[in-house]
Amino acid sequence: MEMERIEIADRVTLSRMAYGMWRVADDDDTGPAHIRAKLEACLAQGITTLDLADIYGGYTAESLLGAALKAAPGLRDRFEIVTKCGIVAPMGRHGSARVKHYDTSARHIAASVDASLRDLGIDRIDLLLIHRPDPMMDAGETGRALDDLVESGKVRAVGVSNFHRDETELLQDAMRQRLRVNQIEISLAAPEPFANGELSFIQRQGMAPMAWSPLAGGALFAGAQPELVEVMRDMAAAKGCEMAALAIAWLLAHPARIMPVIGTNRLSRIAAMSEAFRVDLDREDWFILYQAALGHEVP
Repeated sequence: MEMERIEIADRVTLSRMAYGMWRVADDDDTGPAHIRAKLEACLAQGITTLDLADIYGGYTAESLLGAALKAAPGLRDRFEIVTKCGIVAPMGRHGSARVKHYDTSARHIAASVDASLRDLGIDRIDLLLIHRPDPMMDAGETGRALDDLVESGKVRAVGVSNFHRDETELLQDAMRQRLRVNQIEISLAAPEPFANGELSFIQRQGMAPMAWSPLAGGALFAGAQPELVEVMRDMAAAKGCEMAALAIAWLLAHPARIMPVIGTNRLSRIAAMSEAFRVDLDREDWFILYQAALGHEVP
């Protein structure tokens, strides 16, 4: 299956939908063969972008993917690998940390990238994101570290995750390279970026928006917003699709060309990720869902 691709930098493109591997270490089977089956299910749909972070799985997710790629070397060249750094939690390689914190120092970023390259068994990361805004960030130091990684060839493109406008501008002003992506939370359960200026700012900067937790980690269907669930159920039935596909299609329909990051360990769900592209939403459909997400009609 062919899938739309998003160009984020010169000769760097991502599939419109990404497979999020933040729960890969929670699966009952974390062996290379099972992970390879997940990767092949992605490829069958044209999904070639894998989203990770050094902290995922208590700093083990990257090595799990690395083992699968080592067992099937030809797979590496068929995927783009996105990973993140900057969170230090008292577990795994940072078990001696006294408190969970953020570290965007040049030393930490460089060490994190080297560890990611080693664990993944690759020689270059396609997209590196600073995982969370760091209240102790020295923008000049962080910016130089990111510039150096791109210019050294260890990283093809850089961006941020969960950054707001001022934080993005501060870092970008200190850099030679462009920040290419901001990965933020967007879903029917978290529609705020459509109205608070965050998504508009990302577009104005020429950055590509990625949406983490587009199904709110499953909470979207847990009944916290029963009226929204009812509207989704009715529309999904009318369109002959699953509610999950409808929720993803709602993001895909937006002209900002949002890239949803979908995480699941079930092979059947991975194989169905691209169903969202078959759901046709017109403008009124989009606003019916938006109104239900907001809990009131638009002003």
